Amino acid sequence: MNHMNGTRNKNVLSSDVEINGTLKFAGDLTFEGKLEGDIVSDGALQLGDSTVIHGNVSVNSVVVRGKMNGNINAKEKIEIKAKAELFGDIKASKLVIEEGVTFVGRTEVNPNKATPTPA
Repeated sequence: MNHMNGTRNKNVLSSDVEINGTLKFAGDLTFEGKLEGDIVSDGALQLGDSTVIHGNVSVNSVVVRGKMNGNINAKEKIEIKAKAELFGDIKASKLVIEEGVTFVGRTEVNPNKATPTPA
């Protein structure tokens, strides 16, 4: 891994890319392809309209387009764009869902890391 101080790596994997396994990256990644497996990063992930993912995503932040079957865990923000199809549970500090999204799953949005008040 080559980490350059002060600059964020911008990576692009186009729609003709098919990956089977775990995808790890640093910085920013735009992913347009097909993935059977998980995505793990402390960076920012952009999923394109042609994206098809069967697996879990664990990142700092993510913009979801395309189709995804799996859970998303983001430290910061999950943004689900119109026409996206998401089947799975999501967990984030901030959540934005546009009109026209298909979303089936459970949601946990907890910006202040609050814990339930004892009864």
